[in-house]
Amino acid sequence: MAIKQQSNKFIQMTTAPVERLICSLAIPSIAIMLTTAFYNMADTYFVGSLGTSAVGAVGIAFPLMAIIQAMGLFFGQGSGNYISRALGAEETEGASKMAATGFFTALIVMASLSILGLLNLPSLVRLLGATETILPYAMEYISFILVASPWMAAAMVLNQQLRFQGSAVIAMVGMLTGAILNVFLDPLFIFVFDLGIRGAAQATMCSQIVSMAILLIGGSKKDNIRIRFKHFSPRLSIYREMIRGGIPALLRQGLMSISTIVINHFAGVYGDAAIAAISIVNRIYILAGSIMFGFGQGFQPVCGFNYGAKLYARLKRAFWFCIRLSSAGLLLTSVVFAIFAPRIIALFRNDPEVIRIGALGLRLHCISLPFTAWLVICNMMTQTIGKALEASLLSMSRQGIFLLPALFILTPLKGLLGIQLSLPASDIVGFIVAIPLATRVLRQMK
Repeated sequence: MAIKQQSNKFIQMTTAPVERLICSLAIPSIAIMLTTAFYNMADTYFVGSLGTSAVGAVGIAFPLMAIIQAMGLFFGQGSGNYISRALGAEETEGASKMAATGFFTALIVMASLSILGLLNLPSLVRLLGATETILPYAMEYISFILVASPWMAAAMVLNQQLRFQGSAVIAMVGMLTGAILNVFLDPLFIFVFDLGIRGAAQATMCSQIVSMAILLIGGSKKDNIRIRFKHFSPRLSIYREMIRGGIPALLRQGLMSISTIVINHFAGVYGDAAIAAISIVNRIYILAGSIMFGFGQGFQPVCGFNYGAKLYARLKRAFWFCIRLSSAGLLLTSVVFAIFAPRIIALFRNDPEVIRIGALGLRLHCISLPFTAWLVICNMMTQTIGKALEASLLSMSRQGIFLLPALFILTPLKGLLGIQLSLPASDIVGFIVAIPLATRVLRQMK
């Protein structure tokens, strides 16, 4: 019965009209990405009433959250890319071993890193860029985030694996439930139980555990690969495939974390308001990017199945559909954000200095936002089809190869404005670099 269900999914992924198929997968994926953004947005919104330093503490935790997400995406996309190709080639046993190995390895690795972080908490928080006024808030918040990190990474792994199998709706339900729970628990823990910023972290921890449980139980039903410990196969050959598919995501998110730490240290010179404003803009930017990543994630299982089945013309048609639609969506989003930037920033912290810095930063981000559609969709395509070198270069270009040098060059020249200019500048240069790389990969598919 399970083999027949997998066969039905193979037929659907390789024969249904790609536009309709991608949209059916993209809508839940967009909801998942928005949900992930809301996890961070909810904390920032409710913590805003506790003061600028408290908002800054959430910003200090952002690179740590990016690291946790990087590990979840590494194991999730590393295993998920292989799973989609294996199912496209109708190799169910290999897909089952990869799914279990990715899930259990993520739990083990993140539990170890969590213990290490808790044992060195003060040093970790200072490394992330906390000022002396932000430090006590950040230590409270980050300690609970570290405790939650194994469940956060495991939920991300399950989310990615289900998505790559074409079960985006189940993945959406699990993540959306956690996000809604987080929105309700934040004010309850912060204000009713009077736990302050600690309550925001505890709300995130509880909601992430619930998300993981729903994904684990819901993902074992219907025609999905079941996570079973007996399929856990920590072998070099499996990890080689996992690294091949997951390293671009790890590089992308890991470099984003490093860049954010550098930004926090540079912005700290200009006070807690600068850190708070940049933190708010980062979260809004992630929210906008959810449109692009949602279409990209709707494209990835279609890409993996059809690449495994050698249906290259169908893959290219899906690719160009995603480029057109996500670019248009980001262009519209940029216009709206640019017009209402001060009001949007004020929703999170009604501090004139935070609004002034944040509104300018958000408008500068809007200049480059539409260009990121090409960069990210190309990155997802090369990653899914196993082009590790090209995918890694595209991942590193935006958050590392260009952003870090931009920060070190523009900040001494332009001060705080230089920090705000660095990301849009790196986005535009990354877009230019991605054109020949992706074009060459597309031409190779004959």
